[in-house]
Amino acid sequence: MEEIEDIKDSLLDKIKDFLDLIVYNNNDDSVQITIGLILLVIVIFIITSLVLRGIRRLVTKKLPYEDKIKFTSIFSFAKWFIYVIVLLIVFDSVGINVTAIFAASAALLVGIGLALQTFFQDILAGIFILIDQTVHVGDIIEIDGKVGRVTSIHLRTTRAVTLDNKVLIIPNHKYLTSILFNWTQNDVITRESITVGVAYGSNVEMVKELLLQAAKSHEKILKDPEPSVMFSDFGDSALIFKLWFTINDSFTRFSIQSDLRFEVDKLFRENNITIPFPQRDIHIFQQKSE
Repeated sequence: MEEIEDIKDSLLDKIKDFLDLIVYNNNDDSVQITIGLILLVIVIFIITSLVLRGIRRLVTKKLPYEDKIKFTSIFSFAKWFIYVIVLLIVFDSVGINVTAIFAASAALLVGIGLALQTFFQDILAGIFILIDQTVHVGDIIEIDGKVGRVTSIHLRTTRAVTLDNKVLIIPNHKYLTSILFNWTQNDVITRESITVGVAYGSNVEMVKELLLQAAKSHEKILKDPEPSVMFSDFGDSALIFKLWFTINDSFTRFSIQSDLRFEVDKLFRENNITIPFPQRDIHIFQQKSE
């Protein structure tokens, strides 16, 4: 029995010596990292990860699919802060001077902070988007002159497909620094228009009827509310009219506007309505020589 106890004690001493083996030690012994500390951190991280995973599953269990995705995105960002806090608590509890760690790595942290400034701006903007519901998947947005339909919203970037089927990757901080037009914020149904000028002397009532005829003949333009025509202005070279119409897919507005212009041009030609080009009168004054 004594031999077994001696072997047991010897084994425990070897394990203790192994766990107390110093991996890192700074000059003033204020920071010591041992194998035991590393193993402790790993175990605590595993436990923390399991607890956070359980909390996430518990909270998202009865949430709708879209809200579940949003919560998971925010939670995945927040859990890294929790890991850092847990790590600092572990270091402080085992006697490591956390202040010394910060002092030793202050310059490095400042450099990393400056390098990741835009990255964290994107992250914070992504959280704001998810919280205040500024943009949703499926919305048609316009930012910096680019138009696209939102396909996915992540913490750092938002992805949208443009009219020419290209993927537009938007850093989320753009929403904080640029003006955003959300074409479908109020509803998927939007009011659109085209502008056309006709020559002075044209039959304006006929112009109105032809414009309405062009709009009503297009299959993608809604019948309710009905299209309408406004006599906008007396231009320099033409009478200006604006045709208003309603569609339920703003992403197709440009193709519909193009179709209408083709149809309007055709109807005007058939009915002898002229679309004038800009005209200028030039007066030449000749100075008499003495």
